[in-house]
Amino acid sequence: MNLDLTGKYALVGGGSKGLGLASAVELASLGATVTLVSRTESDLAEAVGKLPTPKGQQHDLLTLDYDQPEQVRLAVRKKLETQAYHILVNNTGGPPAGPIRLAKVEEFEVAFRRHLLVNQILSQLLMPGMRADGYGRIINVISTSVKQPLNGLGVSNTIRAAVANWAKTLATEVAPFGITVNNVLPGATRTERLEDIIRGKSGKSGLSEDDTISAMEAEIPMGRFARPEEFGAAVAFLASPAAAYITGINLPVDGGRTGCL
Repeated sequence: MNLDLTGKYALVGGGSKGLGLASAVELASLGATVTLVSRTESDLAEAVGKLPTPKGQQHDLLTLDYDQPEQVRLAVRKKLETQAYHILVNNTGGPPAGPIRLAKVEEFEVAFRRHLLVNQILSQLLMPGMRADGYGRIINVISTSVKQPLNGLGVSNTIRAAVANWAKTLATEVAPFGITVNNVLPGATRTERLEDIIRGKSGKSGLSEDDTISAMEAEIPMGRFARPEEFGAAVAFLASPAAAYITGINLPVDGGRTGCL
């Protein structure tokens, strides 16, 4: 199985921590040279130091604010003057929790901008280079809610579904050019975001954090949370030559929790 990403360049959103960093680590371990993207340069600089360099890669960073789509466009366009990319991991923090009946219009607008408009901008900018090299991988980190909406995540359920349908449409259009487009759907994964969720659930329920964790893990057939590197491995596989004939899919990495096919 060919998992070698030597000579490939990857742009990874939300790369300073969590699922973005975990994905970047796995891509780098397969030989890719990675540019980490986030809004805080100091966090990015620290994260770059965590990336492996088995092929002597020189990883770097790009500070972007996804609330400013035109700033993203200009900064990435400038970066592309010296560097083309073969792999794009679209990833950023999820919308706040809350019931959809109480959601403000502005919440949808913010999420749509961060998750769909920026995905579109980045994909449009990077695809010409992918097409020229005959190798492209666009991988979107979204949510299992595209298969089964999650309670209390009204805005997220709505926007994630839009991204999934955007990705499926794009996958069909760019398949003839050697570019694949896939979505990876994380379940509960041991990240800082999960720790925040646990604290929030604990505070609302009155249960201890340990009891909250036990209750959450009981909903997962595998009986545990995912490790970040397990999610990153799924992203890295889809980015590899071995996944060349896989496109337009939603891949849950959730320990079997999602109750549908």
